[in-house]
Amino acid sequence: MDKYDVIVIGSGPGGYVAAIRAAQLGFKTAVVEKQQLGGICLNWGCIPTKALLKSAQVFEYLKHAQDYGVHAENIAADLPAMVNRSRKVASKMSKGIEFLFRKNNVTAIFGHGQIKNNRTVEVTDSAGKKNTYTANHIIIATGARSKQLPTLPIDGQYVLGYRDALVLKDLPKRMVVVGSGAIGVEFAYFYNALGVEVTLVEYLPRIVPREDEEVSKQLERSFKKQGIKVITKASVQKVVPNGKKGVTVTIEHNGKKQTITADKVLSAVGVVPNVEGIGLENIGIQLQDGYIKVDAFYRTNISGVYAIGDVIQGPALAHVASHEGIICVEKIKGLDVEPMDYNNIPSCTYCLPEVASVGYTEQQAKEAGYEIKVGKFPFTASGKASAAGHTEGFVKVIFDAKYGEWLGAHMIGAGVTELISEVVTARKLETTGHEIIKSVHPHPTLSEAIMEAVAAAYGEVIHI
Repeated sequence: MDKYDVIVIGSGPGGYVAAIRAAQLGFKTAVVEKQQLGGICLNWGCIPTKALLKSAQVFEYLKHAQDYGVHAENIAADLPAMVNRSRKVASKMSKGIEFLFRKNNVTAIFGHGQIKNNRTVEVTDSAGKKNTYTANHIIIATGARSKQLPTLPIDGQYVLGYRDALVLKDLPKRMVVVGSGAIGVEFAYFYNALGVEVTLVEYLPRIVPREDEEVSKQLERSFKKQGIKVITKASVQKVVPNGKKGVTVTIEHNGKKQTITADKVLSAVGVVPNVEGIGLENIGIQLQDGYIKVDAFYRTNISGVYAIGDVIQGPALAHVASHEGIICVEKIKGLDVEPMDYNNIPSCTYCLPEVASVGYTEQQAKEAGYEIKVGKFPFTASGKASAAGHTEGFVKVIFDAKYGEWLGAHMIGAGVTELISEVVTARKLETTGHEIIKSVHPHPTLSEAIMEAVAAAYGEVIHI
């Protein structure tokens, strides 16, 4: 029986980061992983989807090359080649985790892990052999999987999950995407860019419903301009396969039923935590609404057992899981650690135009009782955006009128996912709007739009 200080179950961006940080802090550390190092994010989520999206963007650039004074002929999208590139990128990143484990003396144990008690993990390998490992601390980081609706069962042939959508061999002519969160809108953009007739169906009144309302409206306008059909306030009633003719999707929209014929349906209605089959019931781990219940430092109700990432309540985001893992092991070490500020977590969506946000939306700030100042700067007024040929979108900032606290920022446009970190850092440092206005931003850059939006909030904007 091998003994460790820390055993992490799951090697996604929460698990592998927690393991490496634990090893850096001097703990003898092991990670249990039943599939590939890096988890869903590196292998079937964040990284391979961004590789596909980049291919779509390059294809779109070539289609509009003449707008930039470049003549390109016989442009064609090669989906298998795009998928192959995406898989190579994912594989390279997974191998990078192997290197980091070797560098930091983290042991990788492959197999299905199950907690037997608060100090013991049993691992069943691919051949069915069981081995037992002990640790002073066990961190659960088993992530999440696609949610399945009763009316939308994923079969991998007609109704796809995100993993299926990543490795399609042929482009469908028509696709229905159900759900307009990050996964839904990214795949809707990708397949539409390659020439697929895409219909995006959302149950709530607007797409990307967690974003600021103005951002949602702008993305819907942009998508419709690209040729994506958007249907909100609609629910899927049933999906009926029609053999070679694809599927018939019945939806209820504004109280009336209508049908949509498609070749493929992508279910992107969210994720559910992987809490089954890992032994939680063996030791009495408490759940809340299907998630593992933890305190501010990710301790469960059982001494020596912790949980991070998508198995606990909070944003299901890779960077959140990573930070939770670091906080968790640093607290175990006894360091002076601050709890996570979940109101300062950036959210990024990588369709085109991109979406990025942090903090309160305008509506949330009003509901919280703040008197607010709001500033907006459109990319149509940005020299860099004009030069790049991407002028859709804007930067919107929200401040507390009384004390100057930066309450939130919401962006939509090409490249905005690279801009949001300025706001996250500024909010962490309790920076005021006036300090942003007086901080010199380089010209021409997209980042100037942040300064200009802040200046607009305080009546000092120059370029609009």
